[in-house]
Amino acid sequence: MSERPVLVAGLGCRRECSLEELLSLLDNTLAEHGSSTPELTALASSDHKASEPGLLQMAAHLNLPIHFLPAEVLAGYHGRLTDTSTKALQLTGTPSVAEASALALVEQLSDRPARLWITKRKSANATLAVASSDP
Repeated sequence: MSERPVLVAGLGCRRECSLEELLSLLDNTLAEHGSSTPELTALASSDHKASEPGLLQMAAHLNLPIHFLPAEVLAGYHGRLTDTSTKALQLTGTPSVAEASALALVEQLSDRPARLWITKRKSANATLAVASSDP
């Protein structure tokens, strides 16, 4: 029996982004890829978002751990990003919160290389990417 891959949703959002918007983006994106939230191992974001109510509510709602990673860790993933934002770089120190945090946390949790399974998706106030451990 093969080991279940580590699957992490990386999230970025504007201040006060609602739980409903975050869940809608996550649920719809996973459904488009034939997946659902029970397959997720954890959530990840930048440590600049550690007090963001919508992200904390989402983790509690999904009963998943959420890890907030420092910009120095996320910076190591710049060369592996598919979409970058100068605004995110100015605000958080990384040009992609969603993709970088997903990749970083997968590698921390699995001690294996990570790949972007779902590249950055956006709603009005949030971004999402999903990374997976290589089998």
